[in-house]
Amino acid sequence: MAEVNLVTAVKETLHDAMATDERVVVLGEDVGVRGGVFRITDGFLQEFGERRVIDTPLAESGIVGVAIGMALHGLLPVAEIQFADFIHPAFDQIVSEAARMRYRSNGEFGVPLVIRTPYGGGVHGALYHSQSIEATYAHVPGLKVVLPSTPADAAGLLRSAIKDPDPVLFLEHKRTYRLIKGEVPAEPLDVPIGVADVKREGRDLTVIAYGLMTHACLEAAELLQEREGASAEVVDARTLAPLDRSTILASVRKTGKAMVVHEDNRSYGAGAEIVATIAEELLFDLDGPLVRVAGPDSPAMPFSTALEHAFMPDAERVYAAMQTLAAF
Repeated sequence: MAEVNLVTAVKETLHDAMATDERVVVLGEDVGVRGGVFRITDGFLQEFGERRVIDTPLAESGIVGVAIGMALHGLLPVAEIQFADFIHPAFDQIVSEAARMRYRSNGEFGVPLVIRTPYGGGVHGALYHSQSIEATYAHVPGLKVVLPSTPADAAGLLRSAIKDPDPVLFLEHKRTYRLIKGEVPAEPLDVPIGVADVKREGRDLTVIAYGLMTHACLEAAELLQEREGASAEVVDARTLAPLDRSTILASVRKTGKAMVVHEDNRSYGAGAEIVATIAEELLFDLDGPLVRVAGPDSPAMPFSTALEHAFMPDAERVYAAMQTLAAF
């Protein structure tokens, strides 16, 4: 085991994949000479050459379109979109082409493509560097959406994503890059896509989260234990598409209470799908209301520190919701 931060786990995993399989290529804005905005591909150009580490123009639809062509011709492209906020020009390529290729070809063609992009707030990125895009893309059949919260999960899920025969949107919360540290196995370990992880066992209520919010929930659960003597189970969804309904439902069936936490806008977010699933399957097992803690329905995350803090759920806000739910 080696303790590293999340950005290092992503960098080392991607490096190992390129060193192991020459079909793996990376492409995106500034991934070559500069090594990426977050330095994840730093040194890759010198080691693997310009045919496998490709600096692209500032054209997201072109990045994804070229990557789809690469995938259809035997390569394993890992395309980087510099920030999730910039991905929207590539929406048609992702949704109409990559996600639907297997269906439209009756299974004859797959698109083994990984699209990596940093998302989320907490870094004073304001309007164009703070968006959470997961709900938009988790809605698209044929596309997998992955959101790791720990270095070990980032490493294991990225390996699985590169090996996957279909397109994977790999979302890395930018605030977790250097904030979150953890042990990563020295021997490569694949984490299966579509399997949630119970990060903390509990008996009184279930909290489902992903990405940075997993850590807010773990901190809030400790506060709940210390202050109220109540025990919260924290389930890290890890992937939203496919969603591991079995693990979530098993946890809620055990505790009888459930809440979902995400920093994306509340309306039509991932939390709505999760609580709808729980309501459909476990209505008569519930001992309290289904709760969502999420960002407001604001067009964008503000730059101001105070307003950004008001937008993003944190441990104290999650704890307050846990406290209310536990009291039912």
